[in-house]
Amino acid sequence: MKQIMGVSTTDFEYLRELVNHHSAVVLFGDKIYLAELHLQPIVESAGFASIADLVTYLQTQPFNSLHVQTIEALIINETSFFRDKHPFEALKKSVLPELIKQRAIERSLNIWCAACSNGQEPYSIAILIYEHFPMLTSWSHRLIASDFSTKVLARAREGYYNQLEINRGLSKNIRDRYFQKLDTSWQIKEQIRQMVDFRQLNLLQSWSSLPQFDVIFLRNVLIYFDIVTKKALLKKIKQQLRPDGYLFLGSGETTISLDESFKRVLFDKAICYQLHNPEVEITD
Repeated sequence: MKQIMGVSTTDFEYLRELVNHHSAVVLFGDKIYLAELHLQPIVESAGFASIADLVTYLQTQPFNSLHVQTIEALIINETSFFRDKHPFEALKKSVLPELIKQRAIERSLNIWCAACSNGQEPYSIAILIYEHFPMLTSWSHRLIASDFSTKVLARAREGYYNQLEINRGLSKNIRDRYFQKLDTSWQIKEQIRQMVDFRQLNLLQSWSSLPQFDVIFLRNVLIYFDIVTKKALLKKIKQQLRPDGYLFLGSGETTISLDESFKRVLFDKAICYQLHNPEVEITD
């Protein structure tokens, strides 16, 4: 059996199928190194002699917590504070000011960060709101952040970040105002943590527990799905996004050729999407 970094190609194919079946994430063939890198801690903590033994167990046992740990370990959770800064500039300068005008009577605003990973994205939005839109504290506003992984959500709720994570995307000014140093790590302050409602959610399953949203961040998520799943997710987004709401995707993602219900809206260097609605005037 051919071995690559301790993982047979047959075992990796099983792991790919396991991840795809339960999360729809597609692990590409060149990501086989992730299996050894991320599964070794599970192998050791569960008392298996090798990744092969772990895979044998997964193949022969009913779906359980070890399957969940394995899936979570293989799903990439790469993120940083104010990642690709342009969407946050668009949110601050254009999107939120416009929506605040539109919602002046109902005084309600909902934002969703899907696949929030360790929490840097929703906390970045929370800091932005706290800094520039303090009037929203008197509104009925919700900032919901969801992820498939209960492990990353637990960490996100605690709001602890190491020095490397803090250095990525945060100015010293923002760091000192909104984080407190604890030994070798930093914790985001409680008033910001309380602004975010973290929820476990598999994007493939029902979204019935979610409200309609004015802004949806689904950045760097579609790239991990096949075309069929991308189309299915965008169809669900249409039901969850208010008619004049905004959808933010990653810089390498688009709705083009996937769903013609969306149109691109350009704010300086940031691209976002709205539903086709002639009654809504887009202002830049």
